[in-house]
Parts: sequence; structure tokens; C-alpha cells
Amino acid sequence: MKILSLLALITALGLNDTTSAWAAGNHSGGHDHGDEHKSDITRLLMSVVSSARGMELFVEKGCVACHAVSGVGGHDAAALDAHDLDEFVNPFDLVAKMWMMAPSMIAAQEEAFGGQILFTGNELSDIIAFLQDDVQQQQFTEHNLTEEAIVMMDHEHGALAAVEEHTEVAGHSDSEHAHD
Repeated sequence: MKILSLLALITALGLNDTTSAWAAGNHSGGHDHGDEHKSDITRLLMSVVSSARGMELFVEKGCVACHAVSGVGGHDAAALDAHDLDEFVNPFDLVAKMWMMAPSMIAAQEEAFGGQILFTGNELSDIIAFLQDDVQQQQFTEHNLTEEAIVMMDHEHGALAAVEEHTEVAGHSDSEHAHD
């Protein structure tokens, strides 16, 4: 939600003219740096984000294998609960942190999954939206884990034990959720 607030602020301040200029075709497809291409417009296209889609991608892409949200997920890396993060976040700062951690993250991905996990810009935008949306995160439970995600989590504890351990850490059990 905080990122959505930032996008609303950008729109309210009229700073979204860059996306309008881009959509209207006021951009250069080539690298000709002649005077006709000089402009005061920074061509930065910001995606419309979805924290719900980000929640699905958090599982699908394997982030959940090492990171926990709401106590659900791996514990090899930092928990990513929105209520523990800064109120407002520059999404590029998160990407910069990921970049700094890239060598160790890639090594862990290759060891656990047999290869590096790849993201598009839109996928990262949605995941960042999920990481900042406390309301969406409260809906995230072990029921969101797919069979594939449980297999990905197997690198740490064993597939079924992973779900049990991760929910026990959060103070939940399957019997508690049977009554939800």
C-alpha cells in the first residue's frame, strides 16, 4: 500500500508526465544524441503494481523458500514483514539491496534450486508491493504454499517438516487453522 501511496503522490503532483510522454511516443528508439533528442523529460516508466500478484509471485518464484512473511516461509534469510519495515520505501533501494546480496543469493539459489531465479521488472514491482502491504501480508498463510513451493523449501527442513516448522515458528499449527 505504501508504494501505491507513492504512485498516487506522483500522479497528484503531476510528475507522471514522463509516462504520458513515453506513451505518446515522445521517446527515441535509437541512440542518436543529436540536439533534437535533448529534453528535460526523464524517461522512466513505472509499472502499476499489484500486491496480490506479488504475493503469488513470492511463492511461485521461490522467495518463500528462504524468506518468511507472517511467519510462513524459510528462515535462511531475513523475514520480510511489512510491519517491521520502514513506513515509506524507495523500491529502487530494495533492488539495490538485492543487487548487493546477488552473489550469495545466486549461490544459494543454484545450490537449492539448481539455477538462478530470474525476474522481470514488473514481477519485482509486484513483489515489492507485496512486501510493503501489511494488509495483503496478513492474508498470507501456509495455505498459499503450492506443492512446488514446499519442494523448494525442502532444501532447509524437508518438505512437510518445512511447513510444520515454519508455522510452528509463527505460533500456528494446522489444527489451529482447521478452525479458521
